[in-house]
Amino acid sequence: MRIHPCGKKYILRIVILIAVTNFLVWYLIPITIINIIISILSFFLLCGVTQFFRYPDRPLIPKKNQIISPADGTICAISNYKEEEILKKDTLRVSIFMSPLNVHINWIPIGGKVTFLKHKKGKFNAAFKDKASEENERFSTVTEIEDGRQILTNQIAGALARRVLNYLKIGQIVETGEEMGFIRLGSRVDIYLPTDTQINVKIGDSVRGRETVIGTLSESGKN
Repeated sequence: MRIHPCGKKYILRIVILIAVTNFLVWYLIPITIINIIISILSFFLLCGVTQFFRYPDRPLIPKKNQIISPADGTICAISNYKEEEILKKDTLRVSIFMSPLNVHINWIPIGGKVTFLKHKKGKFNAAFKDKASEENERFSTVTEIEDGRQILTNQIAGALARRVLNYLKIGQIVETGEEMGFIRLGSRVDIYLPTDTQINVKIGDSVRGRETVIGTLSESGKN
C-alpha cells in the first residue's frame, strides 16, 4: 500500500510514540495482560493512521465533458444553488461527505486551466450539514475548460478536519483526475456545475474519487 507524502511524518511520529509507550509499559508495569492489551491497541492505532493516509492507484481514461468525482465518500446533497461569491451564477451543487474511513486525497473533476484559488477561514461544523458549505473553512478552486465554462470545487473542513491542503497554482493547466490536494480527517467536497449538466448520481450514493462519473456537461456550452 502506498502512503501519501503528507502523511509520512505523522506516521513516523505515531511509530515513535507507540515504540516509546510500549517500551515504558512493558518495563514499568509487571502485569502481562495490560501490556498485551496496550500493544494490541497500539497496533490498531498504527493501522488506522496508516489507512487514513493511503494512496490508491486508480487508472483513469477520461472522456470529453465527464465530471469525475473529486473525492471518496457519500453524496449528501444535490441542489440548484446560486453561487454568489465566486462564479456569481446559478449552478448545480453536488456535495460529497468524506468520513474518516475514506481516502482523503482530492482530485481535479475535469481538466482545464486553474483560474482561481482562495483559502477562506471559517467554522468547523459537521461536514454533512448543509451550513458547512457556507460557514466552514474551505479552499476554493476554479477550473476553466476549453469552451470557457468554469467548474468550482470547494474543499471544506469538517468538525474533525482542521487542515485543507491544495497543491495547485493560478494559471496551471491540469488534467482530469490530477491530484488537487488533501483534507485531514472527516470533511466535505462541493462541486458547482453548469445548470444543464446531466447528473449521474443521487443522494446516498457512494462514490470513488478519480473513478465515479458525477455527471456530464452538455455539448452546448451555454452555462
